[in-house]
Amino acid sequence: MKVAYIFNSTNVHKILDKMIIPQLESESHVAEVLGMFFFMDNTMFLAKGNPIGERLSELHKKTGMIIMACDQCAIERGIQDNLVEGATIGCFPNLYACLGSSGVEQVITL
Repeated sequence: MKVAYIFNSTNVHKILDKMIIPQLESESHVAEVLGMFFFMDNTMFLAKGNPIGERLSELHKKTGMIIMACDQCAIERGIQDNLVEGATIGCFPNLYACLGSSGVEQVITL
C-alpha cells in the first residue's frame, strides 16, 4: 500500500519519533510512504538541527519520500530558509503536483 501522511495535530512528536520513523528506518512499516506534509508547529520538525527532521532527511535520501512543510506555517515560524536537506515548502497544490502520479492509495491525517 502506498500512503502519504499529513501531520496537523499538536501531539505527533511521539508518533513520529517512536513509531513511524523507527519502522521506516528498519523497513518494517509495511506501507510505502510516498510523502509527509507538516502543518503549524509541526513544520519545526523540518528545521535544520531538529533530530526528527534530520532522520526524515536521511529517509528522503534513501527512498525519495517527499517531506514538505506548509509554506505559510514555515514562513510564520521563520524556518523557510533553514530546512533539512530534501525538505521543501508548499501548499496543497504543490503537494498534489508532487504526489499526483505516484499512485498514493491512502492519505492519513494525524
